[in-house]
Amino acid sequence: MDRKQPQLGTVQETLLIPLYARAMENRKEFPLLRDVRAEEIVAGIDYDFARFDGLPSLTGAMLRTVLFDRWVADFLAAHPDATVVEIGTGLNTRYERLDNGRVRWFDLDLPDVIDLRRAFFADTPRRTMVAASVTDEAWAAEVASRTDGPYLLVAEAVLPYLYESDVRRVVDLLSDRFPGSLLALDTAGPGFFDTQEEHDALSKVAARMHWCCPDLAGLDAWRPGVHVLASHTLTSLPHPLVDELPAPYQERLSVLAAQRLPQAEGYRLNLLRLP
Repeated sequence: MDRKQPQLGTVQETLLIPLYARAMENRKEFPLLRDVRAEEIVAGIDYDFARFDGLPSLTGAMLRTVLFDRWVADFLAAHPDATVVEIGTGLNTRYERLDNGRVRWFDLDLPDVIDLRRAFFADTPRRTMVAASVTDEAWAAEVASRTDGPYLLVAEAVLPYLYESDVRRVVDLLSDRFPGSLLALDTAGPGFFDTQEEHDALSKVAARMHWCCPDLAGLDAWRPGVHVLASHTLTSLPHPLVDELPAPYQERLSVLAAQRLPQAEGYRLNLLRLP
């Protein structure tokens, strides 16, 4: 099989980090999640993934994915015919993990990413790839015109790479087009944002985050009515979720929580309700 050589922009390259994390996790005897498809995709891409071998932040990426998966699963349990939009979908396989046979799903990303994604995925009657920037109004208009909701918008490892002005534009766009919807996103506070150059994975790529979010309460000042439903650091994940993790991960999180490292405490996983 010919391996696909990715032609990706600077920020888009970061999608290969969580992809590799899932592929490596799938090889473990007791993984956080199974993702055979991620292993197959890594094998089909011509890229130096070895630069990410053994990095502690791969575990962080996996924990983020597990929590976001839980939020999507809970949403679909309550709204089985709903719509999920993966903003900055990269080469994610969340649909493969969580499809309930009824959900309407959109995979949104920039054209270079969607071009790569089409080498491994295909549209179906309930799943559609959309090539656009999250800041463009056209994609949101298209999704809103084709579906009735309710909507869950998932922006995993996306918005921190935008400038604050663009994040504000995205919050306004999503609130206007999908009022009352849920938005899952990660945010980088000072402890994380200010140490990017030393970050084990980001130091291996050229991309850097531009939006520092020290306090989610500030979003309400941008768009009154934004409501924070949940906000967790990697060391304060929901207890029911932690109780289901393999024992080695529970122990690792306990040690990390005791250390209270600025990088770990300055990175948050959040679920919002838009006004």
